[in-house]
Amino acid sequence: MSVELTATDALGLWHRVTLEQVRGEGADLSLRQLAILLQIYLLPPPHTVRGLAATLEVTKPVVTRALDTMGHLGLVERVRDEKDRRNVVVKRTVAGSLYLEQLADLIRMEGRR
Repeated sequence: MSVELTATDALGLWHRVTLEQVRGEGADLSLRQLAILLQIYLLPPPHTVRGLAATLEVTKPVVTRALDTMGHLGLVERVRDEKDRRNVVVKRTVAGSLYLEQLADLIRMEGRR
């Protein structure tokens, strides 16, 4: 499905969504954190720190810091890869799924305005 928006409409939608995120009681993630979270939830696993860093074209410490924050919020979990102990696998959580479901609902709601 394709939605046609003018530049002003698109920015207005993004503004309303981010404003509601900041006003809400939940976590308001940075763009980097949100990009990582969406990568984990919208694309099939497995997801590793190394793979996320390569996909997003950032360093592994950047991904690690973002995952630290999201881990404290319960949005993701990290576990050591049993096949290759050097790798850390990033897992989805119920809280992360709920966070993104609520974000999607907010986007849909604001998109109707």
